[in-house]
Amino acid sequence: MWKFLVIAFICGVIVIILMIMALASTDWLMAEGWRQGLFVHCIEEDVVPPLPFNLQDPPGCYPSRDAAYIKATAALCIITLITDAIATLLTGLGLRTQDHNMKYKFYRIAVLVMLVAFCFAAELNLGNRPIWEFGWAYGVGWGAAIFLFGAVVLLLCDKESEEIYYKERKIVHESQMRA
Repeated sequence: MWKFLVIAFICGVIVIILMIMALASTDWLMAEGWRQGLFVHCIEEDVVPPLPFNLQDPPGCYPSRDAAYIKATAALCIITLITDAIATLLTGLGLRTQDHNMKYKFYRIAVLVMLVAFCFAAELNLGNRPIWEFGWAYGVGWGAAIFLFGAVVLLLCDKESEEIYYKERKIVHESQMRA
């Protein structure tokens, strides 16, 4: 059953990579001649108005629009990245340790932290223009959420086998106590 834990660890690493890609990209929302990321939006040369969200900027890249849902999405993605990195580290430590009590504690904490990360992996769908569409970075964000969900499920499935496999009970008979 340790295979589930290794796969959960790999899923955690994949989530870290995908979240870094999603955070760094300007391709969350796209339209003809325009791209919006979580931190920057870019307008290309020779763009034909109207631009999404009634933007009037000349070509170039600018800080992200001051919209609450963009800031909230960026914050949720950063929290997801940080908590998943912590959970993946704990899963790796659990795989590495030989102390069964520590192993159990690492896995239990990793499950809780990954559940927190999964809660923050939600994307806020709020758009007010029909002329834009979601870009590849949006899909990468959802891919990260799917891998994160898989890691949580795998850690939860294996929890039972680790707990049952390593529990010991010491039985002392009365004859041993008298000696």
